[in-house]
Order: sequence, then structure tokens, then C-alpha cells
Amino acid sequence: MAQLRIALAQTNATVGDLSANADKLVTWTRDAAEHGAHLVVFTEMFLTGYPVEDLVLRTSFVDASIRTLEETAARLVTEGLGELPVVVGYVDRAGLAPRVGQPKGAPLDAAALLYRGEVVTRTAKHHLPNYGVFDEYRYFVRGDRLPIFRLHGVDVAIAVCEDLWQEGGPVAVVGRAGAGLLVVPNASPYEKEKDDVRLELCARRAREAGCALVYVNQVGGQDELVFDGDSIVVDAAGELVARAGQFKDELLVVDLDLPTSSAETGTFPYDMGDGSTITVDRFELSSEPVEPYPPQPARIAARLDLYGEVYAALVLAVRDYVAKNGFESVILGLSGGIDSALTATIAADAIGPSRVHGVLMPSRYTSDHSVGDAEELVRRQGLHARIVPISDIVDAFEKEIELSGLAAENLQARVRGMILMGLSNEHGHLVLTTGNKSELATGYSTLYGDSAGGFAPIKDVPKTMVWELSRWRNSHRDPAFLLDVDRPIPENSISKEPSAELRPDQRDTDSLPPYEVLDRLLDDYVEKDMGSQELIAAGHDPALVTRIIRLVDLAEYKRRQYPPGPKITPKNFGRDRRLPITNRWRETTG
Repeated sequence: MAQLRIALAQTNATVGDLSANADKLVTWTRDAAEHGAHLVVFTEMFLTGYPVEDLVLRTSFVDASIRTLEETAARLVTEGLGELPVVVGYVDRAGLAPRVGQPKGAPLDAAALLYRGEVVTRTAKHHLPNYGVFDEYRYFVRGDRLPIFRLHGVDVAIAVCEDLWQEGGPVAVVGRAGAGLLVVPNASPYEKEKDDVRLELCARRAREAGCALVYVNQVGGQDELVFDGDSIVVDAAGELVARAGQFKDELLVVDLDLPTSSAETGTFPYDMGDGSTITVDRFELSSEPVEPYPPQPARIAARLDLYGEVYAALVLAVRDYVAKNGFESVILGLSGGIDSALTATIAADAIGPSRVHGVLMPSRYTSDHSVGDAEELVRRQGLHARIVPISDIVDAFEKEIELSGLAAENLQARVRGMILMGLSNEHGHLVLTTGNKSELATGYSTLYGDSAGGFAPIKDVPKTMVWELSRWRNSHRDPAFLLDVDRPIPENSISKEPSAELRPDQRDTDSLPPYEVLDRLLDDYVEKDMGSQELIAAGHDPALVTRIIRLVDLAEYKRRQYPPGPKITPKNFGRDRRLPITNRWRETTG
């Protein structure tokens, strides 16, 4: 057996900022060297950021990725770090002639080993995911090489993300080839309660490969996706050895006892069992084991509970969307209700209350307690706030055009949206929308009104979870949160009956079932894709099934125009769920 100290660089890259990502790689590699690491592993497509989407269809972008990789390898030497091997993800190009059905330029979701100023080896993802939020058949071609390099006597294999999630494939080949360690760069997006799935997966794949496994995952927000880190190390028996924290940058350093190898070097073809082959490229960096040393205690970070991890995901998503898009501040409407209260709190925790601007926009139907609750939220959190009454503005519209019923209600929402967008244009604030997933599902959002904005922090949060997250935040503080106050959300905003207050004595239950009933039905219809008969068989009221399905289906055009927001459920409205707007298919209950 031989010892190796592995550094897992759980880091936050920015899509398209290759120079800054390369700088970060050098900084983190220096940190790993100072910790005595023998190998440092970065995340999937770290140099380019992930996902890069249609950027990979540009020759200039792929060229820049390859050039940055090679320049970074040389730079590590000039920085005195050339003796520390580095595994890092980037975008490469296959040496293939273009053909019909292949992405332009044949890009590869690749990983490379950098050592002594050279790109020693390159590999690429073999299994390309094409489900949920992933479109990788659109962008990449399959890799066909599996590098196994000998480091201080230990054979180390490299596989990329999805290759770990699929049965067989490169992981099975690693087992047949007899590697002592498998390292896997990942960009695995967050969804609630996914961490246990990952741990079980890593344990199963380690047993399949017959070796220890290092799973390094990206952290950070990227448009609708949030990456939670949660990097994992397991031994050959699948037992947890070390685990990084969630939703934060971390260099996880772990000492492993691993088997040495004297297997023959060279290239060897392996049958993948699916009609394809993969070439194993075995080569040596160093054969002599390191001198024995006292290992560091392994760190296993504590897990967040359900609401803690969801809340942390939302905070990170807002923080990164604001920072990576160059905004200095955010603005949102404050109604005194729970949705705007939670959204404001998430924003204050993400970027600090001094950068959050709230606007109270009472109408003739706004209750005194709603204004009071909004003012109490502002006082507790120390937000910037102003009051802009909208009654006279609405009256001015109604003098010129006669509106009634729903049209009059929507006018109030659109006036509020216009005010927020005007202040955004004037002061450069990012407008945050405050709608939740239950409202978005059923169409209870006004186009160009409460749906107007640039980012939607609770877009994927059902209404019942909005309440739970608010209660959780009122009883928890975290050093990562920039709002350092107890119980930031007024209790009345949590406990009072929800209402849009667009007409006298309005309540959400005037037109919707209780949210605990609605959210269960929406979960089955939206998340689980149940048809009407399945919904009724699952115990939902047939009349309610008919009504809610109709609301959800008719609101598709609204959802297409809604701002992006972070995915926290298995199926969000956006990348996960793509239905035609023009669509005459209707579920029937008979």
C-alpha cells in the first residue's frame, strides 16, 4: 500500500471567464501544494465554467478553451507548481471530420492532466446526458479514451461526471483494468435531497471499480442552476472517508492508503459491451511511493436539513446571479405578504441588506396591516425602502380606458411592475420577482406586472415550502448569511391568510384550493407527469383535477415569459419541463 494526499478543489467558476477561472486554478493549486497534496482535482469544465450551452458551437470559444488549458499548464511551472499534478475540466475538440448529426466542430466535455508544464493526457465524457436540464447530445461527441496514470506507484484513473451515473461504461473498465483510485470531476446541479443519492452512487461505483473514488463537484449559481458542492471520497468498499460542505468553496484534503501497481504501461482497447470500445492509456508519472507520513484527520462536513439546504441554494443562486452579471443592488416590491418577505430576506442574506431596495406600493385595496407588515420587515432587516402609492396612477389609467374585473386587478399589478422597472432603469437595480411555483403553475401571475423582473428567487418553491422556509429562517442563523439578525420575517406575514389584495376582501382561497391540497396535486402533475386518471387514482378530487390541469396547461405561455430562477425541485419550470404553448392535447377524467 502507498499513501497519497488528494486535494479536492470544490470551487465556483464563472461561465466564459476563462482568464479568471485559470487564475483561480493557480491560486487553489498553490493552496493544495501548501497542504502537501500529491494531486489536486478540479471540477468538470472548470476552465470554461459549466454549462456553456451554445458557446461550444463557436470555434473561437473552443479554441480559447484549449489555448487557456495549455497556457495554464505552462504557468503552473512559472509559479513553482509544476511538480503537483492537476486534473481539470475544460472544452476540447475531437479529431473528427464534421458529419450530419454531429455538433459543429465536434466539441468534447473534456478533462486533462497537467504536469511539469505539459498537458500530459486528455480524456472526455463517454456518456452524454440528455434528460432533465441536460442537452449534451446537442453540444458534444463521446469520448473514447480512459487515462490511467501511475502516481507514486498508484494507478489513478479519470472519468467525467455522467460516466459515474451510468451502469457499466468507463467505471466498469476501471475495475477490469485494476486502477487503485478513480477521480471524477463533476458539475452535478442541486435539487433537494440529492446528497444521499450521490453518496449511494459513489459507494456503488467504488465497489464496481474495486478502488477508492474521489468525486469533486462544482459549487455556485449559473442562471437557473445551482451547484452545491458536496464533494465526496469513499474507499474501495464504498465507505465514506471524507465529505466537503454544501454551497461553499472548499479545498478538501484527504489522505488515502492505496494499492501500488506494476501493471504494464501502454494503450489497450476494451470492449464497452454496447458495441463501442474505449482505449485505456496507461502511463507513468512516478513509480516510487512517497515516504510514510502521519495522515491528517479526514473531514466529514455536517449535512444541512431539508429547508436549510434549499434556503442555502436560493441564497447562493441570488448572490452569484447578482455578482456574475455585474449588478450592485436589487429592488423588489414589498406587499407585507410572505412571498415578498421571503424573497427580500433571501436577497439580504445573499448580498447584504444595504444593497436591497424595497418599494411599498399600496392601492385602494391594500390593508393597513399589509403596509405595517412590510414596514416591520424593512425595520427588522435594515433595508432601503420607499412608499409609492399607486391609487392615483391607476385612476389616471382608468380615466382613459375602462377596465373591470380581472383586467382592473391586472392593471394594478402592471402599474407596480412599471414602477419597479422604472426605478431599475434609473438606478441600475436588478428587479427580483416574488412569485412562487404554485402561482406560476396555475397562472396566478400577471404578465408585465408581478412577473416583470430579471431574476425570480422563489420561482421553483411551492407555496407550502415558502412558509416552511420562512419559519426555518426565523429560527436559524448562518455565518454565510449577510443579514445578521434574529427572526427577520414578521410573524404576521407568515401566519396571516394569503391575499393578492387586488379587490375588496380578496383571499387566495376564493379561486384556489388550500395550498396544502394544491401543492400535492401540482407535485403529482408537474413533477411526476401523472395524467388525469393517475391523479384521480392517487386520491385527488376529480373535479379539482380537471380544474387545476386546465389552469396549468393554459398558463404555459406565461411561464415562457417569466424570469429565470433557481431550480431546487426535480422538475422546474424552465430547462426541466418543455411543453408546447400551442397545444390542443387535454387530459380527460372520463
